[in-house]
Amino acid sequence: MANLILLIVLIFEIAFAINCIVMKQNHQKTKNWIRIAIFITFVILTLSSVIVWSLRWVMLGILLLLLAGKATVSLIRNKENKKYKTSKIVWKSIGMIVVTVFSLAPAIVFPQHKSPKVTGEYQVATATYTYTDKNRMEEFTDKEQHRFVNVGFWYPKNGNGIYPLLVFSHGAYGIKDGNSSTYTELASHGYVVVSIDHPYHSFYTRSEDGTVTMINSDFSQEVENMNRGMYSNEELYNIIQKWMKLRTDDMNFVIDTILKKAKNDNNPLYQHINTEKIGVFGHSMGGAASVWLSRERDDVSAVVNIDAPFFSELVYNKADNNFMASSKAYTTPLFNIYSDDVWRQLDSTPVYVANKLNNKQFEGAYTTHFKGAKHLSLTDLQLFSPILANTLQGGKANIDPYYCIEMENELILEFFDYELKAIGHFNPKKTY
Repeated sequence: MANLILLIVLIFEIAFAINCIVMKQNHQKTKNWIRIAIFITFVILTLSSVIVWSLRWVMLGILLLLLAGKATVSLIRNKENKKYKTSKIVWKSIGMIVVTVFSLAPAIVFPQHKSPKVTGEYQVATATYTYTDKNRMEEFTDKEQHRFVNVGFWYPKNGNGIYPLLVFSHGAYGIKDGNSSTYTELASHGYVVVSIDHPYHSFYTRSEDGTVTMINSDFSQEVENMNRGMYSNEELYNIIQKWMKLRTDDMNFVIDTILKKAKNDNNPLYQHINTEKIGVFGHSMGGAASVWLSRERDDVSAVVNIDAPFFSELVYNKADNNFMASSKAYTTPLFNIYSDDVWRQLDSTPVYVANKLNNKQFEGAYTTHFKGAKHLSLTDLQLFSPILANTLQGGKANIDPYYCIEMENELILEFFDYELKAIGHFNPKKTY
């Protein structure tokens, strides 16, 4: 929609400027009526929900309102047109195009889009909380403060039963809402989903009191250095241990907090949780943490790894300065979902040595490859902001974004249904 509006503005401004130059007239009165008409059209489109009003449209709405107001005043005053000047016509058109581009920037970067389909019988409610871990001090700040974790819940609205608990961990630079379409689909089928913001690992997180915490620059640099191959294998192994400890400590804390609240908190949200049925899943670094967590906890019954290396299965061999896969069998039900970005690295990149499809320690795991997908195709960012997704992942994916996210959601639901509810069968195709 934003691109269409921008195209219309470009065509109009250029065509109007050319007409004025050819006719050697300002046509100010005509332009005034057109600006009023454009504002009225914008209001009608908004009221009819063709344009869904949100923050992305605020700047454009203000601009159109100001232009329509100025045009109305000009028509009322009915002053004679100023002397025609070609340079003035050209610069006015250029200025209007620049201002329009600026006002449309939010809608271009974060375009209006339809939500992926939700197929469950339950309406979905949400809630956000800040949990404070009194047993850990924050390592990312010089202030004396305990580690806090912000969480978001998606759960069946007005549910009357108990539902399995699913815990999600985002990737590096991610946020807890990064796969909200997945959480919504799962909750609509009778799950309580909690997604964790890992403060200083997430791009930003907002606490209950409104405090916003941004990503830590040192952590961001570490991720960038890893992606550029700037670390030795030993350095990388030590950094991975540090990252995973923070992530799994957060996840352990959140799960333990929820389990305690399920016993003594009267909040209906917690009372609808089946504490005997717990699944974990995550994207990228969050997927790695999910696999790692299932090694630590006996109460995790199913894991979904979305596009992540098995960091928990890496063994660093100092003698030959290389990574090896752990020889310990992995027994928790596991479903791996890979994009092209990771699929092509399974047999060639050292940190993916344990992910190899011939690893006998994972013989029971399910594995699916979304052909044409890129790393962020498996998150909602590809829908929420294609420009950001394409920039961060280095190009556009060759897969329909709605097909990708909706099929991913369907498969994750089928997997958790099978493993946590004993519903149906799970036999995913190798490639989608």
